[in-house]
Order: sequence, then structure tokens, then C-alpha cells
Amino acid sequence: MTLQVTNTLTGEREPFEPENPESVLLYYCGLTVSDFAHLGHARSWVHVDVMHRWLEHLGYDVRHVENFTDVNEKIVARVGEDDLGDSESEVARHFITEVIDDMRSLNLLRAEVYPRVSEHVPEIIGLVETLVEKGYAYESNGSVYFDVTEFEEYGKLSNQQVEEMEAQGEEDERQEKRNPADFALWKAGEAHPDDAPAGGQTWESPWGEGRPGWHIECSAMSMTHLDETLDIHVGGQDLVFPHHENEIAQSEAATGKQFANYWMHVRLLETGGEKMSSSLQNYFTVRNAVEEFGTDAIRMFLLSTAYNNRQTYSEETLDEAVERWERLERGYDRAVEATDSVDARTKVEDADLRNAVKATRDEFAEAMNDDFNTREAITALLDLTSAVNVHLDERDEYDYRALRDAVETFEEFGESVLGFALAGDAEGEVEVLDEVVELVLNVREQERDAGNYQRADELRDELEALGVEVQDTDDGPTFRLE
Repeated sequence: MTLQVTNTLTGEREPFEPENPESVLLYYCGLTVSDFAHLGHARSWVHVDVMHRWLEHLGYDVRHVENFTDVNEKIVARVGEDDLGDSESEVARHFITEVIDDMRSLNLLRAEVYPRVSEHVPEIIGLVETLVEKGYAYESNGSVYFDVTEFEEYGKLSNQQVEEMEAQGEEDERQEKRNPADFALWKAGEAHPDDAPAGGQTWESPWGEGRPGWHIECSAMSMTHLDETLDIHVGGQDLVFPHHENEIAQSEAATGKQFANYWMHVRLLETGGEKMSSSLQNYFTVRNAVEEFGTDAIRMFLLSTAYNNRQTYSEETLDEAVERWERLERGYDRAVEATDSVDARTKVEDADLRNAVKATRDEFAEAMNDDFNTREAITALLDLTSAVNVHLDERDEYDYRALRDAVETFEEFGESVLGFALAGDAEGEVEVLDEVVELVLNVREQERDAGNYQRADELRDELEALGVEVQDTDDGPTFRLE
């Protein structure tokens, strides 16, 4: 069965066909780093992680990029709070470090690069200039706005008509705009809430000092690190409008090409009838959840519902996930122990177990190719667990070959695709010698001196993803092992 995915852009289930038959360009809208990550964020992370893993299982080279939004009024509002830092950049760096720790705790595959808004302002300004030159954007009082009426297909992702849309942006922006639905590409001056301390970053631009609008960042960063056309763009369901609608408009207006071929949206995690959100104070942080229940139980909980189906958080649903994980782990452990004790030359055959292994492999692949249906994929593995238990409980002699195949199936699908640590710590302990870190930092400095800032940023991101916090000082870079 060919991989089928639900495309928000068309509203249809479609066969997946990347631009390059050998590789996939995957972009995920990452966090605005103004607080600790919670299970709602983890739901998207883990599902994107499994998408990445399954695409690699199918033989694709996956180029996965996930951004950090480190320029945002929510971050500015926390300047000076609880030793978080005295500037927007310091607060953002604090939470980026925490978020990377949370990502590692969930056993996520690393993205190729984690770009940050603050490090891509030249690319953002260049993109805005292109939109102005082409007549899709206009300057007003030092800010630049995208004119939605100039892009004929505006609204095609969210299926809205321009004349029926609510006004976008803050109240003080609306008087500057030609149309209420126009959105900011560049904001003049130090844009921060009146009740927050100063500290927001600003940059010089052709329109005066200011800072990027929210939507332009993802277009600039994804096209910088991937291409003008992406294969898959993933994000939370709440981003369909206005964020992703605006990404499409500004990207396609600038390039004349389709921005993303497949748009996929993860349903929000709910609790108490509302979405889990930092602003609603109804969240369970990733670190607390992992500490209390463990990485594998949390992954089991999040993957037990398909990415585009409604999922509700409660103590009961988490307890059920713990039971499912323990059942899967016990079945795997019993199969491993049995193969270790059985003579490999045994001629005993159990047709039921052999058929169960084959059925599991077929059903798992069918589920994953059915729009990454992790719920059914887990069911297939649990069915195999039941077959293993029946075999071991009802026989005095065991079918070595069937048990070996069962173990390999658990490891290939449960560990490599779903990311469970069946054979121990799947991620492994990351040990980094001081000398090696120093060597990488020296290479990074050489790249910066040569003007290769993108490569320098990638080296820094790679180190931080491995648990090495890099800090640039007047005396040169320093690091701390997390």
C-alpha cells in the first residue's frame, strides 16, 4: 500500500509523492519559546517524530527542519521575570535550552537544523523587499503589510473569503492598513506590550528600525534551509488560520511556486473540554510528565490517538497508556528471554504465532501508510504481544524462529518507528568529551570568521541538541554540558 496522507489544502486523502523520489523536505512550525513545553506541544513533536521515522523506514532521506520563534511579544513580556534574563534574547535562550532538554527526554530524532528568527533577519528583510517590489506588500508608517487582495488565492487553506475575514493584528495596526485582513510583515519600532519592560530586539531595515512580523519568519527560514517548495508542512490545528494561510500567501507571491504540497495538522490536546495551553494554565509540562510516567508511557499515550483525531488528557487516559506500554514491554521481554533459552536448532513450529507475526507486519505497515495511523499500528503490536504470550503459556517447547521474528518485529516497528525503548535506552547516553566540544567550537568560530553564519548556526544547534549549551561571550564561546 502506498503512503496516503490527509492534505489540509485539498481536504482529501492523497497518495504521497515527494518532489524528489528519494528525499522528503519536512518542515514543522516549532515553539514560541516563552514558557516550558507541555504535553500539547509534545503531542505534535512525537507525531512528527514518527512521521520522520516512518518516512525513513520507507527509504526516504528526510530533511527535517523545525524552527524556534525567539522574537515575539510573549517573550518580551517575561523579560526580568524570575531570573529569566534582562532581554528578549536572554529569555528566549533560557527556554530554548529547556525545550531541547524536553525534546531529548522524549527520544525524538533530531531535526537537521533548528533555525531561530533572530538569526534570519536578513533573509526576512530580503523576502519582504521582494514582496514590496512585486506589489504584494506596502509600507505604512515604517511597518510593512501584505495586501491580501493582491493574492487571488488568499483563503485557499482555511476555505475563507477575504471579505468575510476578521481583522488581523493589533488595534493600532488597523488604521495603517488598506484592508482589515492585511497582515504585518515588518513592525516599526520596539513592539512590546505597554505593561511589559523594554527589551525587545529591533533591527535596521529599508523602512526604519523594527522587527519581523510573526508569519514571515517561517517562510524565510523554511526556504533558507529547505527549498521554495516543501513536501510536507506540519503544524498544530490552531495554525491553519491565520499563520499557515499567511505563509502560503507571502511565499507563493514571492516565488510564484507552490509553497508546500502537503499540509498536515495535528489536533490539539484537550483537557477539561479546552485545549491544553500555557495561557489557560491547564497544562502538564513535559518534564513533569516524563518524570512521573516515563518516556515510553508518554509516547504510548500520545501515539494511542492518531495525529488528526481528537485526544483528551486525563489521569485515567495516562494510566491506560502506562498499562499498554507495560504490556508491550513484558511481551517483548518474554520473547527475548525465550529465544535466549531455546536451542536455535529446534524444529517445533507454531503456525498461529508465525501467522501472527506476518499479520502484525502487514497490519502495522497498512496502518502507518494509512495517514500515519499510530493507533492501529500500536494495536497491531499489542496483538502480537498476545500471540507471544499464548505461545509461551500453552507450550512446553517453543518455536525459536517465530519468537525470533517476533522480537525483530517488535524492534523494527516498536523501537525504530514508534520510538519506544524496548531494548533499553533507545536514544543512548550522549557522552561528549571536552576536547571534542572545543574542536567543534573552533570550527564554528572559523565558519563565523569566514562569514558562513548559517553553517555556524547549524553547528551550534547540533551541539545543543546533544545537550551542550553554547554561550557566546566577549572572550569567545563557552559551553556547559546539560
